[in-house]
Amino acid sequence: MPRRPLPSAEEAHDILSRRRTRPPIRPAPPAGKALAPLIKQLDARFGQGPGLLQARWREIVGDQLARHTEPVKLIKARTGGSTLELKVAGPAAALIQHQAPEIMARVNMLLGSGEVTRLRIVQGVLKKADAALPRRRSKAPLDAAAEQQLAEGLAAQPDSPLKAALIRLGREVLRDR
Repeated sequence: MPRRPLPSAEEAHDILSRRRTRPPIRPAPPAGKALAPLIKQLDARFGQGPGLLQARWREIVGDQLARHTEPVKLIKARTGGSTLELKVAGPAAALIQHQAPEIMARVNMLLGSGEVTRLRIVQGVLKKADAALPRRRSKAPLDAAAEQQLAEGLAAQPDSPLKAALIRLGREVLRDR
């Protein structure tokens, strides 16, 4: 197929002035703008859910109770008021049961008077339990003299996985001293 030559600048200008170009494609509107009215309606109908409570739970119930509890969901009743479901770590459920009126009063100060009328306690493992555990401190490295002494003690051994394991074991033993 023979190639045709490219048009000159004047010919290109003439061609483009005679042809109509397609209008540019409009970008999609932002999703947040379209969803804002729907979210307001759902918020008015069903409430904010446990998100607000989870974010401020430590402020609402205090450090001691926050370590053993976490809000799971807010169940809206048809007749008014709602039920707050709390996940509680093991034997702390009995303590939470006794403090239920105080917890509901504090939650109602945040959400509005009479918003939470019941407290449902479910025993289970908390998601944030890992954060409450103290972190292990890393041990300091061996000084050069102890490292050299360990290397000299195992110099006669051939290089193998066993030698590497013995070096690791020796380092841990010498660090504990």
